[in-house]
Amino acid sequence: MKLSTKGRYSVTALYELAQHYGKGIVPLKTIALSQGLSENYLEQLMGTLRKAGLVASTRGAQGGYELARAPEQITICDIITAAEGPIALVDCLLADEKSQHPCARAGECVTRGIWEKVCDSINEVLGGITLADLCRDGRHGNVGCGR
Repeated sequence: MKLSTKGRYSVTALYELAQHYGKGIVPLKTIALSQGLSENYLEQLMGTLRKAGLVASTRGAQGGYELARAPEQITICDIITAAEGPIALVDCLLADEKSQHPCARAGECVTRGIWEKVCDSINEVLGGITLADLCRDGRHGNVGCGR
């Protein structure tokens, strides 16, 4: 399993916004320059994060972004799920109980329980870390990698 740039860059961008929380709108260019990320790609990601209710945007010359909620109220799981979709190692974990499972063996699969436990653990860890935690743990610098 590998997290894509969508998820990593989304966490990075929201970390930057958390650093500025309560200080007003942050231009996209500031986020891109500070974290070494593509401004065009960030613009695409921010649309998704806005639709998920994680950021608010302001248009115009003095426009930019800010967190829609306090950093204490936004978990890394919220961000990853908004950017990437549900965390699931195998397709059968994406199906809800009312729909058809993509695998005919899903109901009696011996290994499905393993993947379910792994996903639950990942969700628990990511759900237990907020942007505020990341800000406290960080050194007010870059997070992740710019690639």
